[in-house]
Amino acid sequence: MIETKYLIIGNSAGGIGAAEAIREVDRVGRVTIVSDEPYPVYSRPLISKYLAGKTAFESIMYRDADFYNKNDITVLLGRRINVLGISRHRAELEDGEDIRWEKALIAVGGRPIVPRVRGLKKKGVSSFVTLDDAKRIGGLIDSRQRAVVIGGGLIGISATEALSKRGIKVTVVEMKDRVLNTILDETGSRLVDDVIRRAGVEVICGRTVAQIVGQPTKSNQVGGVILDNGVQLPCDLVVVAIGVVPRLELATGTSLEIGRGILVDRHMATSVPDVYACGDVAEAYDFVYGANRVVPVWPTAYIGGRVAGYNMAGRKMEYDGGTSMNSLSYFGVSVISAGLVAPEGQGYEALSRLNGARYRKLVLKDNRIVGMVFVNDIERAGIVFGLMKDAVDVSTFKEALAGEDFSLVSLPASLRAARRGMPGWNLFRPAVQ
Repeated sequence: MIETKYLIIGNSAGGIGAAEAIREVDRVGRVTIVSDEPYPVYSRPLISKYLAGKTAFESIMYRDADFYNKNDITVLLGRRINVLGISRHRAELEDGEDIRWEKALIAVGGRPIVPRVRGLKKKGVSSFVTLDDAKRIGGLIDSRQRAVVIGGGLIGISATEALSKRGIKVTVVEMKDRVLNTILDETGSRLVDDVIRRAGVEVICGRTVAQIVGQPTKSNQVGGVILDNGVQLPCDLVVVAIGVVPRLELATGTSLEIGRGILVDRHMATSVPDVYACGDVAEAYDFVYGANRVVPVWPTAYIGGRVAGYNMAGRKMEYDGGTSMNSLSYFGVSVISAGLVAPEGQGYEALSRLNGARYRKLVLKDNRIVGMVFVNDIERAGIVFGLMKDAVDVSTFKEALAGEDFSLVSLPASLRAARRGMPGWNLFRPAVQ
């Protein structure tokens, strides 16, 4: 039996944020982190750099190797909790050992979306979410020449660039009509699409993979895919990169209130006393929508984890809210987006500027920024995000927002001091290191 004051299930951004916040308040209460992955905390947005062969594991670690010892944290790696035991405050590990806890945080993240495709169990098929996925794909590359990446979103494009840098010929198959369709508008997607194609990647939109077929002499190994229109693409590696959904196994069948994710309040507390949730598994406040949503973004997971940790340790703290915000730098193109990038319906106003491959777009509603897209023009993204986060009325200077020379000087004097040194840009940094 393991006894702990604080049980943190998950060893990624949210769990680490919570542990750090707890230790700021409580230096002696036992903190136990349990993770089914065998590695100390690493930055998942950087696994593509690892797969590309450009960096070692040590370079993608999210904290120093002595982080757990320095903060007096008990960490159980490579171990899985099967039952949280909410009513008894006792978690059951897969190997039979129990953990008795006082406060618990569920920060287990998401699991890959698995499409209904025949042949998914063939050798040479992998998801791309964890370091183990990157290692598995890396181990296959030397004997592979062609890959099909299923999904043209963030995960898919990330995997595509890594494979391309390893000399693999890649075809991206995207179900929707354009790549990165959830984080970019049509213009932004087109700019990224052009760059990807010029790098030698084939992009097929508006199609799905119906079947993965085997090799003529080895039917259990990937030999190609068949699209929904009957077209067959030869390949010897398939990466499933559609996205993730919350891992709700620990919450299902319990008294925890669940929507698309585990519902939490502004303290990151669930519907059950002493149980908290954050990150990709939680349905937390989105300041753009003014309602709870699942926002699977690394920076918001960390911030939500810190809020949860403070409250678990007795220091009252409210979550200001997050929103969908993404930063990427692939194939030489830099992109930052946040909020509503292509809203439907009335009442929205778009301010945009396109200059060659440089693009900036702001979406306004009631003279407040609710969405932003920056492509190869990211220098002022932090300023704009801060204005969006604070719901600033931009009516007196909105025309300057999309201007070539927009900067802090473009803001009214009353706003400049508040914007200096603002932390908005830092929210994007974990994904672009």
